[in-house]
Amino acid sequence: MMADQERIIEIEVLRYRPEQDDKPVLQTFEVPFTDDMSVLQGLQYIKDHLDGSLSFRWSCRMAICGSCGMMVNGEPMLSCKTFLRDFHPGKLRVEALTHFPIEKDLVVDAGDFIDKLESVTAYIVPAEPRELAEGEYLQTPRQRDEYEQYSSCINCMLCYAACPQYGLSSEFTGPGVLALLHRYNADSRDGAKRERMEIVNAEEGVWGCTLVGYCSEVCPKNVDPASAVNQNKINSTLDYFTRFLTPRGGTS
Repeated sequence: MMADQERIIEIEVLRYRPEQDDKPVLQTFEVPFTDDMSVLQGLQYIKDHLDGSLSFRWSCRMAICGSCGMMVNGEPMLSCKTFLRDFHPGKLRVEALTHFPIEKDLVVDAGDFIDKLESVTAYIVPAEPRELAEGEYLQTPRQRDEYEQYSSCINCMLCYAACPQYGLSSEFTGPGVLALLHRYNADSRDGAKRERMEIVNAEEGVWGCTLVGYCSEVCPKNVDPASAVNQNKINSTLDYFTRFLTPRGGTS
């Protein structure tokens, strides 16, 4: 029964093998598929049956790990969450995420993103250290709601591929990292806001954003990094005037 439902789709894959290619080239494969097959499964079929040298990243296949982000017909998407049926009978083009150096085929160098992520101290620095015997840090549902949306980021980097400003200047901190920065700054248990505001206020921080908003459109987890950036433009303005009026004080 399943075989009767199989159709063929042409998948153009961006190939770049540094040992033999001077620049990336497109290679077309014919892939049999059924309605329940994702783009990632189509690439796995190519690797298993047509060309074992094809390279791409994946892990969970459940839109949780963020590893399989690619450009699908020119749009940043998670390939495990995108289905071949939605592109048939047309041809499908799969490319490496834009704005990142290509290491091989669909695998990009994420070093710049990782460096930026590490720079914002993306973990809780306790505002008030306490002994284990004192118990957990309590938080109200309303306090949790302040940051919960932004804690859903899976570091897939789709927002970076969508961000024209990051494409123009890799110095820009970028939407995903700024959203995670906001997640911890908005957490009532955290005490490292002042340090993070240095990144927010910098030229390559939130003021580098040109308010396109495409980052939020492509986010597979509805994190809405554009909202986080806009909120921090307000926070940056308030922080500036606070430091100006009380130069020895500032935000906590």
